[in-house]
Amino acid sequence: MTARRPAISDAIEALFATRGAALVDVPVLQPADPFLDMAGEDLRRRIFLTESETGRSLCLRPEFTIPVCLDHIASQAGTPRRYAYLGEVFRQRRDGAAEFFQAGIEDLGDRDTAKADARSVADAIALLELALPKAGLVTTLGDQAVFEAVLAALGLPRGWRMRLARAFGSRAMLEAALADLANPPRNGQFPPEVAALAVDGDAEALAAHLAEGMEKVGLSASAGRTPADIARRLIEKAQLRSVRLSDEAFAALKAFLAIKVPLDGAAAALAGFAADAGLSLGAALDSFAARAAAIAGHGRNAGAIVYDAAFGRPLDYYTGLVFEISIDGGDRPLAGGGRYDRLLTLLGATAPIPGVGFSVWLDRIEAAREGVQ
Repeated sequence: MTARRPAISDAIEALFATRGAALVDVPVLQPADPFLDMAGEDLRRRIFLTESETGRSLCLRPEFTIPVCLDHIASQAGTPRRYAYLGEVFRQRRDGAAEFFQAGIEDLGDRDTAKADARSVADAIALLELALPKAGLVTTLGDQAVFEAVLAALGLPRGWRMRLARAFGSRAMLEAALADLANPPRNGQFPPEVAALAVDGDAEALAAHLAEGMEKVGLSASAGRTPADIARRLIEKAQLRSVRLSDEAFAALKAFLAIKVPLDGAAAALAGFAADAGLSLGAALDSFAARAAAIAGHGRNAGAIVYDAAFGRPLDYYTGLVFEISIDGGDRPLAGGGRYDRLLTLLGATAPIPGVGFSVWLDRIEAAREGVQ
């Protein structure tokens, strides 16, 4: 069953034109690998997969950011460039139709990241104000780069920084990671020989031991991950379990994650936190302050934009700003977006291209329009 084009679509497309964003149409069938590699665990579970006649993995378009970026790279278009879209996406969902409409803008190549971030937030708010003029909107803003700067300043090893950064978009995953960091689990769940080799970091000996064990039980080393792959992963787990933050550092991390203030006071709150904890957040804090000032320059109600230090979005490609907009008191976001400066290079661009964008859920907007009118 084809989803019905929302009644507000023409007005949204007209708004995009005033924002200098050209409408693009990307194919519904997309290569699956970029989504499986970069879209995050939550979205990966909900993708509709299929195959081409040659056996290539394909999927129905689950979102627009990756397809728009792939289309930009293939077209070899110059930057800066703003792309708009309005069309169906396809996701397995517990509630609601699996096919629904999204609209949004992807802003590629603008080197003034504070200005581009602020414009993305302002455009998303403007779209929702157009669609829901009587609704009270609240914007929640987070920053992946600030979070990662705090982790680095606390002296966490790379493995832990990566695990916590991946968990940033999921409260449950982040809480679980913090619990492990506070009280690292023992290696006792591994057989003694495996645990000893993993703690020693002897990848070659551990791989040989695993290969011997697999051979004894009749498992082929080529049927899945190799003994070397398994050995590397076990050593990584053992190294993560060997790290325990000092009480002072763990208290500082918890204090950071507890910061939740209106945006107009957020830069000062972060500076105060860094001073109290004796941490240097460097360029990440400077970029945050510049973005906050640029958002204020759009004349938005600063009290309706909240910075939540623990807020992230469950997509792996975000590198800085992340945000969601909902009706005050609502339980589901109507719009979400963020910055993804590494994404285009990972997708095959020959030079780095900064990017930021947002999407709105038009089915949720239509349901909200019925509720507020």
